[in-house]
Amino acid sequence: MKKFIKSYKDIITVPNILLAWEEFLSGKRKRDDVVIFQSRLMDNALNLYHDLKNKTYIHGEYKAFNISDPKPRNIHKATVRDRLLHHLLYRETYPYFDTKFIYDSYSCRVDKGTHKAIYRLDEFSRQVSVNHAKTAWVLKCDIKSYFANIDHLVLIGFLDQSISCQKTLELLTTIINSYQDSPKKGIPIGNLTSQLFANIYLHPLDIFVTKILKEKNYFRYMDDFVILSADKKYLIELKDKIKNFLQEKLKLQLHPRKSNIFRADFGLDFVGYMIKPTGVSMRKKTLRRYKKRHKKRLKQLKKYKKRLKETQRLIQPSLFENCLKDTPQTEELEEKIKVLKAKLRSSRNSFKGFLQYSKYERLKTGGVKINGIIIPQIFPKKK
Repeated sequence: MKKFIKSYKDIITVPNILLAWEEFLSGKRKRDDVVIFQSRLMDNALNLYHDLKNKTYIHGEYKAFNISDPKPRNIHKATVRDRLLHHLLYRETYPYFDTKFIYDSYSCRVDKGTHKAIYRLDEFSRQVSVNHAKTAWVLKCDIKSYFANIDHLVLIGFLDQSISCQKTLELLTTIINSYQDSPKKGIPIGNLTSQLFANIYLHPLDIFVTKILKEKNYFRYMDDFVILSADKKYLIELKDKIKNFLQEKLKLQLHPRKSNIFRADFGLDFVGYMIKPTGVSMRKKTLRRYKKRHKKRLKQLKKYKKRLKETQRLIQPSLFENCLKDTPQTEELEEKIKVLKAKLRSSRNSFKGFLQYSKYERLKTGGVKINGIIIPQIFPKKK
């Protein structure tokens, strides 16, 4: 396999650090730690560059917090300086690794994602079942505590097979070793590099299933994967082979309760959607979560706009002045409004993408009804 040949000195440059900073800034401009770093950007960028150049760089500690997305997750947040480096390494190495990944790996990849995964899975489900005229079986698997059980030495070994520059490999190793859930195991969910590492780690599984076992109906989204077949006994044998491969080569285990074989026409639950002979629909709990999040964002947006008007009214200029002067308060509110609008636009576009593959009813109120749940005002009213 052709290796990643870009040298350390070509990756670690001040222009590259500043380009990575611009990408990193998206949606974070007003966060306190980002504002502080930005206030001395050139000094901070040059200090990072010199530490990396002189090989004196040390990764900082992580700040831990919990989220529900929807299940509880423990997130570990690195410092701004470290996250800037993560962005730099990601933007430099991702294009190379992406060309090596199989087509039907859909998580954290450009031009992939949940919609393409579900569309392709539905297409192949119809092929295997001959448009649901025959019984199709599904092997659906989940890896137990995937991120927490990624073995550092195994991951570094995979990177060593792909990266020719020893200095670059050593820097990636520093990031991997900066965190552990147990001795020499685990990568933090909060790191951008973790998304890439997670796909690299399961790439040997993708190759084993598609090239060695020659399975064409295999689809993976991070640590969730499914295989379709008209033969149930074949899937039982396949599950044992995959289980052994994961244990022996990757030191991972299938989740005992979330790795099952069942009939596809009973409903295939994957990446938040349900595929049935009658069509694709979003899971009810996914719809309810979307509705709740969308409603919360609209309420927040309304609150920020109201607060911005009140702030502008307090600082309204005299009749002899032409315009309002920006203040730190108005700038912060404007940034929050901008970020919220971007999130609303993104979620609306995501929902529009899903509606391409699903049956729904458009309501006179501007909302849509899908799977028995009404999502109000999902699209902006046309003027």
